[in-house]
Parts: sequence; C-alpha cells; structure tokens
Amino acid sequence: MTNVIETDVLICGAGAAGLTLAIDLARRGVSFRLIDKIDGPFQGSRGKGIQPRTQEVFEDLGILDRVAARGGPYPPQREYRPDGKYSESEIFERQEPTAAEPYRIPVMLPQFLTEAAMRERLLELGHEPCFGAELHDIRPDDTGVTAWVASAAGEKTFRVRYLVGTDGGRSFVRHALNVGFPGETLGVRALVADVDLAGLDRDAWHRFERGSRDKQLSICPLAGTALFQIQAPIPPEGAADLSAEGLSAMVAERSGRQDIRVNAVSWASAYSMNARLADRYRVGRVFLAGDAAHIHPPTGGQGLNTSVQDAYNLGWKLAAVLNGAPDALLDTYEEERRPIAAGMLGLATRLLDEMKQGVLRRGRETRQLDLGYPISSLSLETPARRDGILAGDRAPDAPVRGAGGQPVRLFQLFHGPHWTLLAHDAESAPPIAPRPNLRIHAIGARGDIIDEGGHLRAIYGTRVGDWILVRPDGYVGAVVSGGDAETLDAYMVCAGLRALTPK
Repeated sequence: MTNVIETDVLICGAGAAGLTLAIDLARRGVSFRLIDKIDGPFQGSRGKGIQPRTQEVFEDLGILDRVAARGGPYPPQREYRPDGKYSESEIFERQEPTAAEPYRIPVMLPQFLTEAAMRERLLELGHEPCFGAELHDIRPDDTGVTAWVASAAGEKTFRVRYLVGTDGGRSFVRHALNVGFPGETLGVRALVADVDLAGLDRDAWHRFERGSRDKQLSICPLAGTALFQIQAPIPPEGAADLSAEGLSAMVAERSGRQDIRVNAVSWASAYSMNARLADRYRVGRVFLAGDAAHIHPPTGGQGLNTSVQDAYNLGWKLAAVLNGAPDALLDTYEEERRPIAAGMLGLATRLLDEMKQGVLRRGRETRQLDLGYPISSLSLETPARRDGILAGDRAPDAPVRGAGGQPVRLFQLFHGPHWTLLAHDAESAPPIAPRPNLRIHAIGARGDIIDEGGHLRAIYGTRVGDWILVRPDGYVGAVVSGGDAETLDAYMVCAGLRALTPK
C-alpha cells in the first residue's frame, strides 16, 4: 500500500477508556494512534466519581495526585422536607485507609477534568489525541486491520496490528463488527446538566422530593469547579428544556423555592437509561472497551471506573503479545472483563431501583476493591489455598522496608509496566531466572525487602517458600508453593515472560 500510516494499535475514542489505554501503551513503548471524531475534548461530567480501585490504577499511571488535588470528597446529602427543614447523612461510609487498602472512599472530580489530567499525562509521555478524526470503515484480516479515517485534512488509511473501539455506547466499531448489544431499556428518562447556579451552598448534595419517583431533584456541587450538577427524572416523551430558563423553572417547581436560579448551562443532556452488554469483546484483531462494550444507568458511579479498568486490563496484554507472548493471552481480556461488566450492570440496576424509592446509599460493593479474576485461565494456584490472598485477587498494598533501610510500600514495587515476583523466605527453593519485564523481590531477613511489622505476611497469608506473582495490572496471577519452580516458569512463559537465552 502507498500513503498508508502504519502503527501497532489504533484506538478509536479519546474518552477515559481510550486515554487509559493510550497512557499504558505509551509507557510500554508501543506505537499507537488515538483518534476521536469530536472536534475537541468532551466538556461534560457524565461520570464524576473516582472509586478506590481506580485511584490505585491512577497511582500506577502517575495521575492520582493531580486528580485528587483538583477534586475533593463527596459532600453529605441534604434531604429537604416540604416544610423546608432538612436532614443530612453520608452517601458513603467514611473509612480510614488501611495498610492493605490505602484508598477507601471515592474522590469526586468531573469527567472533563479527569480526562484533562489524563491528557496531560499522555502528553508527558510524548503523545496526544487527534480530535476531529472519524473512523468510517475497517477491514480486519488475519494479520491486522486496515482502517480509513476522515478529517478536515482529508482521508487517511491506517494499517495496524490491532484496533480498539473505545468509541462509546453508539460505537461505530461495534456496529462494523456486527457484535450484538443485548439488554433492556429501563423505563427511566433523565436529564443531567452542569450549571452555574445561585441560591444553594456548596457544602451538601441537595435533594428534593425524595419520595417521588417522577419529581425527584438532585443538585450536587461539582468538586474542582464552581459548577453544580443537576440530575432529575423527566417525562418519557417530549423535548426537554435544557436552557437556563427551563432548568430554573423545573428547579423552582420541584424544590418549592424561588431563590434557586440557574444562570448558565455549561453542558446538559437528556437520555433514556439502558443496561446493555456486548456479546463479544474481541473479534480477531479488534477489541471493544468501555461504553462500546457496556452501558448502564449512572447509579453507583461505576461506568467511568469500569471503562478505565477495561483498558488497564487490555493494555499490558496487547503489549505482551506485540512483544512475542502467545496470542491466546488476548482471549483472557474478554474472559476476565465481560463478567465484571455483567456484575456492574446488575449492581447499577439494583441501585437505580433503590434510587427510585429515594435511597441514595452506596456500600463497599461500589468501590471495586473486591473485584477479581478467580476463575480466569490466567489465575494459577498450586497447591490450592484456603486462606490469605488467592490467585485472581487484587494484590493488596502493605508497608515494608528495603534492605537499604528506607520504608517502601508494595504498591511502589508494583508500579510500572512490569510483573512482580515476591519470594517469601525461599532460600532453599530453586532460583527463578531473571527475565525482561519481571522484577523479583526476596522477602525475608536476607532478602532485599524486609517485612518489618509482619504486615505483608498478615495481609497475604504467605508461608515460607511461597512465590506470589503479581500481574502488571495489580492482580495476583499465580501463587506457587513448595519450590515448584517448573510450574511457575511454565506459567510465566505462557504470559510472555521468557528468560533470555545466553548468547
């Protein structure tokens, strides 16, 4: 082909999922292009909650501190009664960090600010999205994908080894692949609007008409901005008035107050809630991630977070296969992430039913710290364990000390695009050969890491001779005991971790 742009991966959609994948590929040195058909960055806040598990992902990607600095905690909810009096309660139970879970409550930051922080990180890594570039045709084959992209500069042809559709609920990529998107319309139509508003203070999430399914009104101050977000159910038919005047009238009607005024609308949308899950996440060399693979009601703050974690799961696997790992590794993306999305849809739908009754409380299940891949073909445990951390579990944090004397966290050992092998007092076991993309740490009195205080042993339930292999995305891939180096080596070869052959 002539005048063809060649790269390893084409990512179509520069939202949270596409940006996560781009950051992960960039830090791994994978060549890619990130495109989006819209003319510039999305300026709304469909998602505004960064769950604790996503905070861990963001720490690894190098953006957590800037996200936390720009955002803030969720305010208490203030529920107004018809007589104007109100009561306050927490939406989330306030929990202090622990050694194993350093982040335990969500951070609020509007989606457009979260994505801005991600674009900054991507630019630090030498890349940026190309906006105003619309994918309009793809032709996959056995060795790659040919894609045609139109922009103001004309049409460009790409030849890539893999293509990833992160292009939203109406995904062109999903339609081009003819992948089914079954599910249901949930019978709720709602509006969401980011507005400049006067008449309410910013120290509470204001809620009116809690007991009414059709007249509920939620007005939440958006951390990191001077804006408020209005959320409300609207009639199933007819045009919604999303102007400042129209929203002011709705607020006055539902709140019973004339002192609340919408001065300007930054972004607004009226939508019908759906719960849908793609039949497949992979078709040959093309993948779906984020809203292209699953859509859901916004209850529970799961959407952006699940999308980020889709991409975080896929990124290291694409890089590994591009560097020679078996192609079957890519099949584990759908195997692992599609059940997570199915569970998320069920949770969001249940929380929607509760919200219809006026209940807005979110428990531990929304924080995503307990999600894992226990039945994945990538999870190896030999012999089987009954307690402690199991293969497929999220790898917890723990405070330890380096042999040089300085305190360190396990998360600091895990950070980066590599695998991590923790060898617990395994002096008598056969040595594991060093290999690219693997960092080996010996835990014990003569190791490079000292379990001072016994936190690692208590959290992980390790015993002398245990090997715990942690994946690049922070989940336990394998727990191997008894010095079975042959089994561990075979696992690592299948995951793309081959020892170098001496020259």
